[in-house]
Amino acid sequence: MKKSILLLSAFGAACAANAQTSVTLYGVIDVAVTRGNGSVSDRTMLGRGALSPNRFGLRGNEDLGGGMSAGFALEAGYNADDGTGGSTNTNNQNSGVVSGGLVFSRASYLRLGGAWGEVRAGRDYVPQYLNFGIGDPLGLVGAGAALNYTNIITGPTSARASNGLFYYSPSMLGGLVVNLAHYRGENMTGIPTEDDGTGNGIRLSYQAGAFVGGVGWGQTHYAAGDATQRNVAASYDLGGVKLMGMLSRDRLGTLQSRGGVFGAHAKVGAAGLLRAAYSTHRTNAVGTPESKKLALSYVHSFSKRTALYTTVARVSNSGGASVALNGARTGANRISTGWDVGMRHSF
Repeated sequence: MKKSILLLSAFGAACAANAQTSVTLYGVIDVAVTRGNGSVSDRTMLGRGALSPNRFGLRGNEDLGGGMSAGFALEAGYNADDGTGGSTNTNNQNSGVVSGGLVFSRASYLRLGGAWGEVRAGRDYVPQYLNFGIGDPLGLVGAGAALNYTNIITGPTSARASNGLFYYSPSMLGGLVVNLAHYRGENMTGIPTEDDGTGNGIRLSYQAGAFVGGVGWGQTHYAAGDATQRNVAASYDLGGVKLMGMLSRDRLGTLQSRGGVFGAHAKVGAAGLLRAAYSTHRTNAVGTPESKKLALSYVHSFSKRTALYTTVARVSNSGGASVALNGARTGANRISTGWDVGMRHSF
């Protein structure tokens, strides 16, 4: 009898512990037929991630009691058209690129959270990158992705950083959130490049009702010239229509750039979403090269997990710029067009 009671007690304790811990498997598979046209050459491909980036991940969470929790995230990018893995950067420098297999390039961190916010240690988004999610109606992927992101000049830490500590505050003062980051290049001391890949970032965001806005700054040190990002973004949901926009100014040594994206989402019936965007990017290189893009996209959702989509875009170049879409090549100051037709499934 005593053995039975002990066994039942142990089973109940195990069930209670299991109820406080969870691990989630999730991901996206997105494949599209893509076409790029340019003055030099055209290209047709079975592309990947033209609506959402392909990814595969694991998230875990444990309730520690007293409002505290611990957890982790491991998220890998991959190419759905050929099964290859993505790439990551081990030291926030051009010498640290690793690719060829399944690597957790999109996220790899431990986290500890409480009423005071959340701290993450590992690889995560730099704070200023999060403003692109507010401002670009086409989500930074596909033929219509914002030019001030696809042509960004700030190098390995434009979106994510490795070897970092990241802080996310709770919502304060009715909607204010603070994100902070410090990351290391992990070089030996006493050499000219000892600070390469080391940097900081900060973002202030505010959400109140239909309005979301954010301002961000980040800087990564390099002996050849620091990489600095500054941006501001906002969106406002009118119900059936959501207005979105972003401005950015970046610097890499003496090279400077500025750009922006503006556009909207509009609901079409119960399952459709029309997306439109205009984006620009210009640098102070010789000739002041500048590109401008118009993009229009339609997404039809069959369910919360499955959608079909199509996107068309046109980019014009001046000042010696030669930006082309979907793998095409175009001459300086010439036009390029592109389109995507694809399907996305989330799990």
